[in-house]
Amino acid sequence: MLHILRPVPAAQLKFIVFDLDGTLIDSARDLVNSVNAALEHMDRPPLPDAVIAGFVGNGAAMLVRRSLAAEENVSPDEVHDEELARAYACFIEHYRAHNLDNTYAYPGVTEALAALSRRHTLAVLTNKPVRPALRICQGLGLAKFFKTIYGGDSFPLKKPDPMGLNALIAEAGAKPEETLMIGDSKVDVLTARNARAWSLGCQFGFGPQNLHEEVPDILVDAASDWTAALGA
Repeated sequence: MLHILRPVPAAQLKFIVFDLDGTLIDSARDLVNSVNAALEHMDRPPLPDAVIAGFVGNGAAMLVRRSLAAEENVSPDEVHDEELARAYACFIEHYRAHNLDNTYAYPGVTEALAALSRRHTLAVLTNKPVRPALRICQGLGLAKFFKTIYGGDSFPLKKPDPMGLNALIAEAGAKPEETLMIGDSKVDVLTARNARAWSLGCQFGFGPQNLHEEVPDILVDAASDWTAALGA
């Protein structure tokens, strides 16, 4: 179902930037497995799947930090840097080896990207490190649709800071008002807003509950709704 909350001038849009996890792909199982592998390495009990999935969206280091904090029942700021470094190294090692074990593109994604790419330039901006982001997009046959794929380590600042989106807009030769950011959480909505671009929120992802905190211009229930929203 398509919910247009604010009228978006679809005819003037030239550039569409996608989040990755929870938007293009369901990577929850592989992320959960890698976080719990890191916790086991640290002699900690595993966390429930839903808890870990709820921590996705602000980059791998923050995912691990939040998971350690939840296990210890403390604030993420209270996690010691040395502890984080050891757990993060284990997480990255495990995730590099297993990030395509269970990860898949959401239903309708490939078809929607094929349709949108005929009329728009497409790119990916994720807070996931760029190497696994590229590997996953290539492995799932999605990379061919994107002009550029940038990760959380591609710029000094991550989403919701607009640095990455601003750089992508400039590289594409577009304007903010000609740009749409598609994502599953308020991080993506804020990124679009901070760059003065339009936003579309996906209610099928990892963070749909917080889309009510930062409301996008358009809400959809499935990837197949992207084309209907944009008249593609």
